[in-house]
Amino acid sequence: MAGQDVVEARRSREVPMAFVRYADESVREIPFARLRLADFAESVPWRRVRSMHGNAHYSGTYASATTRGHVVYESRLELARLLLADFDPAVEQIFAQPCRMVARIDGQVRRHVPDFLLVMRSGTVRVVNVKPADHLQDPKIAEALAWPGELVEQHGWEYEIWSGADPVLLENVRFLAAYRRPGTVPKPEIERAWQNVVDGDQMAIAERRLAGDRPTYEVRPALMALLWSGRLVTDLSRPLSGDAVLRRCV
Repeated sequence: MAGQDVVEARRSREVPMAFVRYADESVREIPFARLRLADFAESVPWRRVRSMHGNAHYSGTYASATTRGHVVYESRLELARLLLADFDPAVEQIFAQPCRMVARIDGQVRRHVPDFLLVMRSGTVRVVNVKPADHLQDPKIAEALAWPGELVEQHGWEYEIWSGADPVLLENVRFLAAYRRPGTVPKPEIERAWQNVVDGDQMAIAERRLAGDRPTYEVRPALMALLWSGRLVTDLSRPLSGDAVLRRCV
């Protein structure tokens, strides 16, 4: 690690750098101004995340429907942001701990590993750092998050510091995430539900129409899968219930 720090210090005297780690354990040094999405192909998170008894942070891996693979997180708050990204149809790719940023700031070599990099279907790239709101009151933490944002925005990418969302929204998305994996609900059942839902239906009405003589709980998973995929939408700022109004999205 000492040798790596020497290299980083030398580079940072010249230009801000990004260090990207790959599956074969190699690390590529890239001037931040030249960093491109293609540089993250076959990359892996900068740090190895291990969940151990007694750790102060809750870490693990999340099976993402967007990436069709596992994405690491290092706290419950990071997991919440990851869930929302996975649920967002505008998000096309998710990279956790995408790189290590190194730059000289006010004469001092600074290092930072962002929490997530999101690639939107529009082509926009967003770098996300997750931090509890009360921590942002600490001037040292605020400053540590500020310079990466300036570098990211100068690069033409978006920068986000995320501290949480509406608890009801998060609870609804956590519930719907159980239906995110293909095959959890048979595709014919999902398509049958899609054909039977009328725009503006209340959830309970749609369930009764779809169920026929069966119990409504048997058809509910198909509607949940449609809500997760975004083909159906409803107001997720309110608890999901039979009163929820369903809207079709083509």
